[in-house]
Amino acid sequence: MKIDIINKSPHALPSYKTNGSAGMDLRAHLEKDIVLKPLERCIIPTGLFMALPLGYEAQVRPRSGLAAKYGLTVLNSPGTIDADYRGEIGVILVNISNTDFTVKNGERVAQLVISKHARGEWVSVQNLTDTIRGSGGFGSTGSQ
Repeated sequence: MKIDIINKSPHALPSYKTNGSAGMDLRAHLEKDIVLKPLERCIIPTGLFMALPLGYEAQVRPRSGLAAKYGLTVLNSPGTIDADYRGEIGVILVNISNTDFTVKNGERVAQLVISKHARGEWVSVQNLTDTIRGSGGFGSTGSQ
């Protein structure tokens, strides 16, 4: 699938690093470094603008290395970019560690996953079909 994109940054377009990769790295497009203090959040610009086909979304997800090593994550994970959005892709990065983290220009701050989705249509009913699980929710299927 081809996706129209405008890159206003000096960085390469997001790309898949391996044949099995689901996500493409998003890089920070910054004029100066941003220091994220503990529990601080900031929208990190990428310089990227795109036009997804109808029926698709882009999900902005955390990078596991940043999360594990530095306590950085995407606050609204996954962040959804709708097919009709034409603004700049931004990453809401949050520092959940107890130390400052400096985001530098060109740093890989998140991943972007392109996904097909369905749209639902609500049908009001009086009862739902029965299942074995029923209304069992959080943890109801066991701990293992």
